[in-house]
Amino acid sequence: MHVSVGGQVVRLRLTNVHGTRPLVVTATLARPSTRAGAAAGDVDPGTLVPVTFAGSRQVAVPVGAELASDPVALAVPDGGDLLVSLHVPGPTGPATYHGAAHTTGFVADGDQTSAVSVAAFPRRTTSFWFLDGLDVRSRVGGSVVFLGDSITDGSGSTTDADHRWPDLLADRARSLPTPQRFGVLNAGIGGNRVLRDAAGPGQGPKALDRLNRDVLTQTGVRTVVLLEGINDIQQDPSEHDPRAIIDGYRQVLERSHARGLRVVVGTLAPFEGWPRWTPEREQVRVAVNAWIRTSGEPDAVLDLDAVLRDPDRPTRLRAGYDSGDHLHPSDAGYAAMAASVDLRLLRNPGR
Repeated sequence: MHVSVGGQVVRLRLTNVHGTRPLVVTATLARPSTRAGAAAGDVDPGTLVPVTFAGSRQVAVPVGAELASDPVALAVPDGGDLLVSLHVPGPTGPATYHGAAHTTGFVADGDQTSAVSVAAFPRRTTSFWFLDGLDVRSRVGGSVVFLGDSITDGSGSTTDADHRWPDLLADRARSLPTPQRFGVLNAGIGGNRVLRDAAGPGQGPKALDRLNRDVLTQTGVRTVVLLEGINDIQQDPSEHDPRAIIDGYRQVLERSHARGLRVVVGTLAPFEGWPRWTPEREQVRVAVNAWIRTSGEPDAVLDLDAVLRDPDRPTRLRAGYDSGDHLHPSDAGYAAMAASVDLRLLRNPGR
């Protein structure tokens, strides 16, 4: 796991939200090895610590639930990484997972939670399994949740490089004075939509249904960054009425404001060249962006469309910012998104 804000004490969160039976888990945490010649996935044995839940090494996460661990004394630096090892002793039934983690994980049979060499894990995965998140005790001014689709999830970025735009923005935020800094929580899911449940496996329930779990109840949340809606436009069945998407945004605004949260909305980037682009769908995108820019209803606006579009053909991504599929930005595109953000729009308004 890549951590935005470091500290001396952490808390692991597990999930069985989509399970149909209790999920039995044993877990450990560790820092990656920094010794010369260490392989990716090797553990620093001096940092390997067990994780307990209400004092017990093994926990059964109930059906439909999430659980937070006891506090774990484990130092992690700002922008650092932790290795999370989970052992599930038997069949789990349907697994709650995050499909496109853009991070390599390691899989083995048996309980390998105390293994310090990645050689114990013969298989690889690029998904997160049963992992909901990590809380870090710190003195920063709360957290910012990025609610989005594959563009927030990091599709098109380099695997294991942590080049998702929220990661790169977190790197910038570390320059702020401590009370004005914030933790970054990435709630992007590839394929996710605002108004409809996922069209495919692993793409998640619609943003309006997952808002409470993925945003409103997250630890220390102060601000929400909403960048979602392009899949409502381009996926089948396609939303042809921009007012429906705007009404979805208004629900996010209303429910977030009721919790005292600030809501920042990003404009939708161009996608001509993607197989599902049509002039009619382009007009929906343009209308949604016009509302974002001019309505005055969001607390702030990030004009990411203006950052990413080709100035000579604004219905397309700028060539240098295009991952190649004409929908998802490249590493350079994600860097440009992160660099364009005025950090004052995201920091804790009370500080």
